[in-house]
Amino acid sequence: MPAENTPWLVAGLGNPGPGYAANRHNVGFMVADLLASRMGGRFKSHKAGRAQVLEGRTGTPGVSSHRVVLAKPMSYMNLSGGPVKALLDFYGLPPERLLAVHDELDIDYGTLRLKLGGGDNGHNGLKSITKALGRDYHRVRFGVGRPPGRMPVADYVLKDFSAAERKELDYFVDRAADAVEALITEGLERAQSAYNC
Repeated sequence: MPAENTPWLVAGLGNPGPGYAANRHNVGFMVADLLASRMGGRFKSHKAGRAQVLEGRTGTPGVSSHRVVLAKPMSYMNLSGGPVKALLDFYGLPPERLLAVHDELDIDYGTLRLKLGGGDNGHNGLKSITKALGRDYHRVRFGVGRPPGRMPVADYVLKDFSAAERKELDYFVDRAADAVEALITEGLERAQSAYNC
């Protein structure tokens, strides 16, 4: 069991580069960027792995403040496991101190699900992380819904959010960032009670 003052590694999953920035698959990066803004810091390249990293704190300053390493792997999504493992090793953190934020096809747009462990559900970023670390890490799953008609999954997740979806996207990203902070400061069960709805 990690000590209370052990940092959390929050990895927002996505693909690097401006061409992917507004894709459904990059919602993890969007949440990470908002958390960075809340922490008042900026991402910098990290020597341990192909990742942009920000070290900071979340929660109420003082006793209930928690150390956080916020990361955006700069590999492509299907290679996320390498940079994430390199960062866990660099900071000496166990897998259960990892929180991966990612898009999820099997839940409705904007719906959140927080969990510890489980399968990858066909998500290539999770598949890569699980191969590198095993399954025992936390996830904040951000629903993007299923593709319409017969659109291939890969095409759907690599498309930008629709105009209708963008009207609510800021709200949902804000809520996902709140869920990350709640999981870190209040624990998984209380965060699930508040956000798994």
